[in-house]
Amino acid sequence: MLKGLPPMHPGALLRDQILPELGVSKTRLAENLKISRQTLHDILSEKAPVTAQMALRLGKLCGNGPTIWVNLQSQWDIAQAEKDLADIIEQIPTLQKAG
Repeated sequence: MLKGLPPMHPGALLRDQILPELGVSKTRLAENLKISRQTLHDILSEKAPVTAQMALRLGKLCGNGPTIWVNLQSQWDIAQAEKDLADIIEQIPTLQKAG
């Protein structure tokens, strides 16, 4: 779906593509997901992650299953960790099998 694109927070995808395509308000979306508007706001503003439970809700609502949402979050988390830990990761050796 997003091959070749840099990792994005699933909230950005929801905010910028899915929500406009669905044509529903944020209030209605929160109601449909059975979550508070604040929880939705935190996801859309990329302040909160899409958890496995939220992925189940989004997957059901969008009809695309939870896996895409979990994968997007995982890719985002790894990309952020790579930025945060770049200096440390450079210092860690890759071990070779003895032999």
